[in-house]
Amino acid sequence: MATLLRTPAGRRADALVERVADSPALLLADRPEPAVTQRADPSAEPLAEEPSRALALSDAIAIRSGPGEALIRLAYRLGVPGHALAMPFRRPPPLRVLATVDSPNRGDRAAGTALRAGHFLVHGARLPIASIDFAPAARHAPGVERVLHSFSWLADLAASAPRADGSAVAERITGQWLHGNREPGKGQAWDVEFAGLRLVAWLVHAPLVLAGNDKGLKSRVLAAIADTAAWLDRKAPRESAGFGQVAGWAGIVAAGLLLPNGRPRRLFGEAGLVKALGDMVGEDGGVLSRCPAAQLDAIRLLTDLIACYDAAGITPPAALAVMRELLVPPLLALRHGDGMLGSWQGQGAICADRVNAVIEASGVRTRPLVTTASWGYQRVKTGETLLQFDTAPPPRARHARVGCASTLAFELSDGPQRIIVNCGGAALAGGQVPARIGQGLRATAAFSTLVLDNANSTAVLLNGQLGKGVETVEVERRIVAGKGREATRIEAAHDGYASRYGLTHQRILTLAGDGTELAGEDILVPSTKTGKRGKIGFALRFHLGRGVEVQLSPDKRGASLLLPDGRLWQFRLGGDRAGADAITLSAEDSLWVDGEGRPHATEQLVIEGLALRSGGQFSWRLRKTG
Repeated sequence: MATLLRTPAGRRADALVERVADSPALLLADRPEPAVTQRADPSAEPLAEEPSRALALSDAIAIRSGPGEALIRLAYRLGVPGHALAMPFRRPPPLRVLATVDSPNRGDRAAGTALRAGHFLVHGARLPIASIDFAPAARHAPGVERVLHSFSWLADLAASAPRADGSAVAERITGQWLHGNREPGKGQAWDVEFAGLRLVAWLVHAPLVLAGNDKGLKSRVLAAIADTAAWLDRKAPRESAGFGQVAGWAGIVAAGLLLPNGRPRRLFGEAGLVKALGDMVGEDGGVLSRCPAAQLDAIRLLTDLIACYDAAGITPPAALAVMRELLVPPLLALRHGDGMLGSWQGQGAICADRVNAVIEASGVRTRPLVTTASWGYQRVKTGETLLQFDTAPPPRARHARVGCASTLAFELSDGPQRIIVNCGGAALAGGQVPARIGQGLRATAAFSTLVLDNANSTAVLLNGQLGKGVETVEVERRIVAGKGREATRIEAAHDGYASRYGLTHQRILTLAGDGTELAGEDILVPSTKTGKRGKIGFALRFHLGRGVEVQLSPDKRGASLLLPDGRLWQFRLGGDRAGADAITLSAEDSLWVDGEGRPHATEQLVIEGLALRSGGQFSWRLRKTG
């Protein structure tokens, strides 16, 4: 039996209402993980999917309100001040934060300790606080700007020391930031995503920045909170769909919960937030940027926001808790045996401690999602071997965060040891990874897949954006007979090279039921009835995990892969050479970026040759021998 589907960049949920309304998070159970989650008639036609916005959560779990609340929401959206709607004919109360938030999210203790020692720790790079320019004209690496302007460092500081010890540092940095950003809306600090995250951070960690003895700073921070909330009221509705818009609406809701006379703002923000979540997340719970870091950030943000509801003594909309439950299983699908995430869409291998902390704080207990039809990452786990396979187009331009041309790449791990990886780390460039290297880490050659003519399967543009390339990926997943146990076979094909070279790349991966063998087949199929003449260069790249030692066989058609813990895998080319000549197998230098942004020198196996423009077929095998 097989699951056959066609995966464009996004899909709208057809039966989401019933699934979301009736299905809480699936509790963990002591039983083997199923190999296939969906079954369909293999003779059926591929499903035609509507490439519209993905998960219409607002259609599934609309915020139900009476005529009074609807009228308040409309009036606030039209510009009527919140205090005039909440307490008409009365003077507005003094500005203050109404409650102390106790969020279960915890920051990075090492980064907080670095702050107390006088510097930011961003992607492994140490940046002295005294030398940071917070002015709008200042330019920093994207990762540095995110930390500085989102105030995510407040959580790190709170995790590293008691409030009394961290307050002075928080006041110092906040004072410098306020001095450099006096005018709302000017400079990178006023990106909607940064502003929304900053507002939530100020409110969640208010005691760190408001409990000191500097009354002047306290009044300035409160004024900045009010100004940021008012600015987001205007800007968040006009922000394009994605995590930035969600962060903007979350800031509005948090301000509505924790500032005086905030009910009109909260009602306004809740409606916008639910719609924004629906536009950001696919039907299977994966964010449409297809970025694991964005998935992690979304879970963390919702946990902070629900903590704000708890502090205010208000029940949050059911949509927020349900969305958080939907977000967790796809994230777990990208976790390898070492607990770290796979390197997808520009991210490094995010560390296990960070992933575990966010999942634990969410309170959601569930199993990994095996087949993510909309998000596009297939997961197969047999024995101790785990396969992750990218079977979807890259994110659309409006959703791309740090878009990468990774279609049909895969990662493979054996227990805690990574065998085949992707380079990762493009989003972490500017720290220990040089910024000029970041663009190359987004290319198809930085992933374990096939490259034609040294060209990307999808055009890689500047500023994280993507151009033309893969539009459709057809996927078939089935259980097939294997040696002793059934094997899982996934067949996928993309059209990224069709318009330029007249060839479609098809990849078939079959993982044995005991996890000891992965058979692969890469096929170039003419995209038209009459194939082109001539030959074209191709390369099949297999980036190896950190610490894997490579030794090529004497005939140069195989290699031994010794893992750091002594496990041994053998790589071998297939006997057929259909459609190509002069195929070579070589070991070359490569690069792998960990979750902290540190680059590590590694190696890669490369199969190269000339393929006929009329098509070709290349098989290979990975087998565990010790």
